[in-house]
Amino acid sequence: MTAPGQESRPRLLQAGPLLPALEQALAERYAVQRLSDQADPSAFLAAHGTDFVGYVTSAVMGLDAARLAQLPRLQVVSSFGVGLDRIDLAAAAARGVQVGHTPGVLDDCVADHAFALLLDTMRRLSAADRFVRRGDWPARPFGLSRRVSGARLGLVGFGRIGQTIARRASGFDMAVRYHSRRPVEGAAWPHEPSLHALAAWADVLVVITAGGAATRHLIDRAVLDALGPEGFLVNVARGSVVDEAALVEALQAGRIAGAGLDVFADEPRVPETLRGLDNVVLTPHVASATRETRQAMGQRVIDNLEGFFRDGRVRFAAT
Repeated sequence: MTAPGQESRPRLLQAGPLLPALEQALAERYAVQRLSDQADPSAFLAAHGTDFVGYVTSAVMGLDAARLAQLPRLQVVSSFGVGLDRIDLAAAAARGVQVGHTPGVLDDCVADHAFALLLDTMRRLSAADRFVRRGDWPARPFGLSRRVSGARLGLVGFGRIGQTIARRASGFDMAVRYHSRRPVEGAAWPHEPSLHALAAWADVLVVITAGGAATRHLIDRAVLDALGPEGFLVNVARGSVVDEAALVEALQAGRIAGAGLDVFADEPRVPETLRGLDNVVLTPHVASATRETRQAMGQRVIDNLEGFFRDGRVRFAAT
């Protein structure tokens, strides 16, 4: 039911929980209902799907073609996040539905997190912390880690975040190369056309490419073998980009040295075998999870909706 006084506002369907401040801002501007609050979402949409002209989602919750078909009057989607692999852009375009997302404002924090994982994994910081907390230090030395300064950094994907990571690497005097479908015009770092060659060259391979069918298991056994027993993998892209079973096997067998992972194949479920490895650093998909970045992302969700309802186009269109 629409609350009194909201009848004239555009009606939005919110896929699920978002930041409280963003939910408040949406409620102040629009007539909003949250789909995840419904006992039977499909039955709710069968009865009320024609009511909604806007849909607010996130990179994690997405919007597939089946859900889109249940919203026949939908005109605009505003997604909290930069990832688009869970939004069916082709189905939206076929319907003339505009899709907005939140690029640009999370580049620094994701790059920072990638470097935090890189440093932690190569210098074994979390493992050293566990070593001290267990009381192992009096009994034996901790052992050696790998130097980061001067190491070779390979980037898989070279959009805004990849280029930000490359700039971070200059502070550590790292040699940087990148792999992408085509060279990036004006890039200050060399493009490596072969992913396998990049992995063989790199001391640490950082994955920051888009998710989706085109990149599913891009990092497979062959790439991991090219990275080799002295190489490290960091993934801040999507869990689907890495063959997780092949990665676990490579880590267990010592075919790569270690991994720092913020994303996983079946979030939030992380395989027990992966959780049990001491040469892995695990974080719960939080690369962009700072107060400043999340606030800016929320504002872009609002900006996209306001742009559409005022000017007929979202401000930050998904492509």
